[in-house]
This record gives sequence, C-alpha cells and structure tokens, in this order.
Amino acid sequence: MNQTLFLTSWWVPFYGLIGAVLTLPWATGIVRRTGPRPAAYLNLLMTGVAFVHSLIVWKDIWNQEPQSLLFTWLKAADLDLSIAVELSPVSMGAAVLITGLSLLAQLYALGYMEKDWALARFFALIGFFEAALSGLALSDSLFLSYVLLELLTLSTYLLVGFWYAQPLVVTAARDAFLTKRVGDILLLMGVVTLSAMAGSLNFSELNQWAQTAELSPLTATLLGLALIAGPAGKCAQFPLHLWLDEAMEGPNPASVLRNSMVVAGGAYVLFKLQPILVLSPVALDALVILGTVTAIGASLVSLAQIDIKRALSHSTSAYMGLVFIAIGMEQGGVALVLLFTHAIAKALLFMSAGSVILTTHTQDLTEMGGLWSRMPATTTAYVVGAAGMVTLLPLGSFWAKLQWADGFWSSHPWIVAVLFLTNGLTTLNLTRVFRLVFWGEPQPKTRRAPEVGWQMAVPMVSLTITTLLVQLLLQQWQLLPNWADVNWSATMVLVLSSVLGLTIGSTIYLHKAWSRSIQLPWRFIQDLLGYDFYIDRLYRLTVVSAVNFMSRLSAWVDRYIVDGFVNLVGIATIISGQSLKYSSFGQSQLYLLTIILGVSLLGFLISWSFGLVDHWQLFWEAIRG
Repeated sequence: MNQTLFLTSWWVPFYGLIGAVLTLPWATGIVRRTGPRPAAYLNLLMTGVAFVHSLIVWKDIWNQEPQSLLFTWLKAADLDLSIAVELSPVSMGAAVLITGLSLLAQLYALGYMEKDWALARFFALIGFFEAALSGLALSDSLFLSYVLLELLTLSTYLLVGFWYAQPLVVTAARDAFLTKRVGDILLLMGVVTLSAMAGSLNFSELNQWAQTAELSPLTATLLGLALIAGPAGKCAQFPLHLWLDEAMEGPNPASVLRNSMVVAGGAYVLFKLQPILVLSPVALDALVILGTVTAIGASLVSLAQIDIKRALSHSTSAYMGLVFIAIGMEQGGVALVLLFTHAIAKALLFMSAGSVILTTHTQDLTEMGGLWSRMPATTTAYVVGAAGMVTLLPLGSFWAKLQWADGFWSSHPWIVAVLFLTNGLTTLNLTRVFRLVFWGEPQPKTRRAPEVGWQMAVPMVSLTITTLLVQLLLQQWQLLPNWADVNWSATMVLVLSSVLGLTIGSTIYLHKAWSRSIQLPWRFIQDLLGYDFYIDRLYRLTVVSAVNFMSRLSAWVDRYIVDGFVNLVGIATIISGQSLKYSSFGQSQLYLLTIILGVSLLGFLISWSFGLVDHWQLFWEAIRG
C-alpha cells in the first residue's frame, strides 16, 4: 500500500486539478438547481485526498535518500524536455504544507464566501492554484518550475480579478499580471541560456554542472541576475513589489494562500538554484541588496497603512526579503525554516483579518475597535499569529530567526542589525493593528460584530494550535539547537527587538481620526511611507511615460508613413486609371506600342543605373590609385 502511494506520489498535484475540473459544471452554470456548494465539497474532497496521500508518503520517506522520477515529454535531436519529479523529505513536506493550508483555506472560504454567487468559480480557481503550487513543490526541473510559476501568475490574475465588476479590482489584477511579466521574461532568458550551456534543465544535473562549470564573470553575472529576476517578482521584492499590495483587492481566502505559500514559491525555486547563483558573487550581492532594501522598506511602509490587509501584506514582502538575504549568504537551510514558520503564522493572521472584514464590512483600521470581547476566537488567532511572526519565545519563528542571526553573528553583524530592525518594525506594526482593531472603544461598525461561524472558526483554531506546536515540530525534526549551543547574545538581541517593538507599539499615540500632520517634516514622512516611497509615481514618470511615448510614435509612423504610403499608391492608381479612360479609343496596336515603350524605358533605367554604379567604382579606384 505504502509502496503504491510512493510510486504514485507524483499524482498529488493532479488532485487539485481534478477538483477544479469537477467544479466546472457548476462554475459554468450548466448545473444550477443544486446551487454552487456541491462544487466546493468536491474540491474539498480532492484536496483532502491530496493531503492524506502526501502526508503518508512524507512520513515514509523521512529518513530516506531523495529519489527522482523522470518523464520524457519531448525529445528531438539535441532538444530534451523531460519532466523530473523529486521525492524527498523537503519536497513532500512542502506538498503537505501546501495541501494542508489549501484544505483549511477552502473550508474557511465556505463561510467567508457563503453568499457569493460565483462560489463554484472561486473553488475551481483555488483547485488550479493548489495544483500549480503542489507541482512546484515536487518539481525537479527548471523547465517545469518555470511553467508552473507562469500558471501561478495566471491563477493570481484570475483570483485577484475575481470580482471583475469593480474597476479597482480589474486594475489590480492587470497590474499584478504585468508586473510579474518583467521578471518572468528575464527568467525565461536564463532558462534558455542554461539549457544551451548545461544541456539539461533538471536541478540535480544543473547542480553537478555548476560544480565544474567555467563561466566568464560577465556571463555568470548576467545569468545569475536573470535567474533572480523571476523569483524577485513572485516574492514581491523591490522594485517589483507593488503587485502584492494591489492583490489584496481579491477575496481573502485567496489572500491566505497568496501571502503564505505563493510568494514562497519563488523563494523555493531560488533555493534550488543556489548552486548556480554561487558562480556569480555579483548575483549573491544582488540578492542581499534586494533583500535588505525590501525588508527594511516594506516594514516601514506597513506602519503607514490603514487597510488591514495591506498592513499585513507588506510584512510578507519584508520576510521574503530576509529569505533573499539568507539565500544570498548561502544559508539555504535557514531560508527553508523561515519560509515554513512564516507560512503558518501569516495564514493565521490573514484568516483573523478576513473574519474581522466579514463581520465589520470594512477594511479600514480607523473604523474598527473593541473587538476582543466580541470575537474571542478571532482575537486569539491574531495574537498567536502575530507572536508566531516575531521573535517571542518559544514559538517557531524565534528559532528560525535565531539560526539566521547565529550564522551571521560574527562574520556579518550588519545583517543581524537588518534582522533586528525588521523584526522590531514588524512587531510595532502588528501591535498597532491589534490596538486599532481589537482594543479601545467599539466603533459604529464593531458594536454588534458577532463571532464567525464554524466554517471559519475551525480553520482558525486549527492553525492557532499548529502555530503553538511549531516548536515541537522543529524539535522532532532535529532543527532546534541544543541549549548548550544557543548563542545567548543573539537570543537577547532578538528578544530585545520584539520587546522594543511591542513597547513602542503599545504606548504610541493612536487616534482614529489622525489626519496628516501640519508640520512639513512629519507630513513628508507620512506621505512617503503611505504612498510606498512614491514608487508607483516614479514608474508612471519613467517606464509608463517611455512606453506611452513609444506607443504614440509607433502609432504616428503607422498612420502617416506606412498607411500614408499605401494610400498614396492607391490614390495615384485611381487618378491614373481615371485619366487613362479618357485616352482609350480601341486601337490595340497603340496599347501594345505603349507597353513596349514602357518596358524599354524601364530596362534602360535599370541598365543605366548599373552602369552608373560601375562608373563610380572605376572613378573611386582611380582616385585611390
């Protein structure tokens, strides 16, 4: 039985795809009498099967060596496009995490989108989403990973634009799709280059090639930067980070998966490409620079947000920045642990935020308050999720960041300072959001806010318990250091960072009607952070303006030069035809004479031009002689 499940473990991504296909009769409106809920149940069933299947296989291969399954898709001459699947504790563990979070998010969606007329279409898209994510976890091929990343981009576009009747939603979906295209084009260039250089796109073979590859510094740098560009867009790193903020216009159950797992997909591919990136010190430095700028910048921007989902989404970009730094410093194992702990805590935070949005019918933090006594389960979920995000003992994120800081404590202390600042700002922001949402006096929209139903409460409680047990999971997997080996200096620094953020966030003055400051320096800082350092305006002044100018120039050339020439030929033909009809008198010998004269004149002009060229050549040769 277990051997059969092991050999068919590559089917795990197809369960989500089958679930998406089964929902189509309801999503397309063919079946209407039963309502859309049977489609949701079918998709939940297939996700549950995928979770159980991947969990059994993961337990069986925990202490085994990684294995690969190879499926040849296209082989002709020198072209070999094979689909390789990796079966290892890491890949199957990622599949368990993806299917488990997808199962909880879908159950959560039953309550969140209970009255939505397009519930079946949403579950179809979620099944497609889950299939691409699970396939990315098991993929051992860069070619397959690129295809699956493109499917994730398509899924993001469709889910962000789910409520397509709203103009702002359509704009957000379009911007998210186009922003990712920039990085994907560069990544495709890197994939094609690697295919030509290494002769294979399987990660295991690429790693062997990288050990003996001899590339020029320029080639290695360009290749590394191209491979970084795609994951940078997927992980919402500077300057391709604006799409994640706009993607919050989509349904919250999709935001749960997007902020916990989808952004981690790009970092997961980057982790597998680490042996190739090592060939270029410039590429590794670029990872560190991108991660540092994004981690600090996104943490600062989150402090000025008054939309609850946007305040949480910027911290996602910040934590992916820490992952980029870890990979750039060749600490891939630390990056994986950080991705795992972040995924669980961030999913719980977004479930709590979605519950608040559903009951208050607003996302504006200034319209909330006093919910802790009215929504105890949601409040507990937020507190545990926030604690799991920062370095508070004994939760899992503390141990992940302790490993992160311990690796750079002596060699690169400035990186520890980046972690200290990012963690402190994140704690400050999460405390600020807690005070505005759950603390203080109730507002008109929160006075009668009830607790959510069981469909939403069960996933939140399950993730709350899981977040509290992450430390035990890390201990069972032997990922925690012995107490004798703990770097107590780094521990104190991390704890101090969280304590400072918690203290400042608890004591700073917050007012529901806090307007812009009348003092210009503070107003400038407020606007700078609130408008995300004006990066969108900078894009409009540079990239958008350049594209607009080129489009207008191309349209002018097409209209007045290309079309103008064609229209000129047409008008000349019409005029000549109209004039010839008045000189026609039925004498065929005169027509033949006219044709002969025209052809003779044309032949004379052609021969004369060739002779003129020969004369010029003789003339220039005489001058040179």
